[in-house]
Amino acid sequence: MKKILPILLLCIALYACNSKQVKVACIGDSITEGAGHEQQSKTAYPVVLEQLLGADYIVLNAGRSGATMLKESDLSYWNCKEISNVFTYKPDIIIIKLGTNDSKYHNWNQENFRDDYQRMIDTLNTIDGEPQIYLCLPVPVFETKWGINDSTLNYGVIPTIKDIATTNNLSLIDLNTIFLTKPEYFPDAIHPNEKGAEQIAIVIADKLKNYK
Repeated sequence: MKKILPILLLCIALYACNSKQVKVACIGDSITEGAGHEQQSKTAYPVVLEQLLGADYIVLNAGRSGATMLKESDLSYWNCKEISNVFTYKPDIIIIKLGTNDSKYHNWNQENFRDDYQRMIDTLNTIDGEPQIYLCLPVPVFETKWGINDSTLNYGVIPTIKDIATTNNLSLIDLNTIFLTKPEYFPDAIHPNEKGAEQIAIVIADKLKNYK
């Protein structure tokens, strides 16, 4: 019995270590938060993502409606409590989906967007364990609203994010191309409905399946 007990304790410790959940933090704006959903606590894409990934993962919805990557804007993510929540959470994986609100005419500045995006990556890399960061290309804009427009998104935001992903050797998740022919998922031309959010979660979950 005395010999069995240490072995049993070691097995329990190894199980606890191996069963540790992978923490995922989803940084974003209203599209991440789940704006427009009747029950965003159940249907926002980070919630669905957690369900798709299974029991080995836990996902934090760190989306803030209206938020931008730009520090100088009408609502900078840098000034929101959600970024502090991410640091407190200490995730293993971070999904960044910002850029839609940056495209607003009164917000957009390509040089500042590039610099602030790089600063965000550098800042998130200071989290213990250096989380694995994924950059998302924003979903399409089917109609100009609230200053959000497809021209700035397509010719400014998206190329800049692609360049940043290449420069930092980070994985890129294309949430733009796959939805170009799916306007029915975006009833207000900007925000995905529940079905659209589910599809976003499916794409991201597929990208994370090779996480180690």
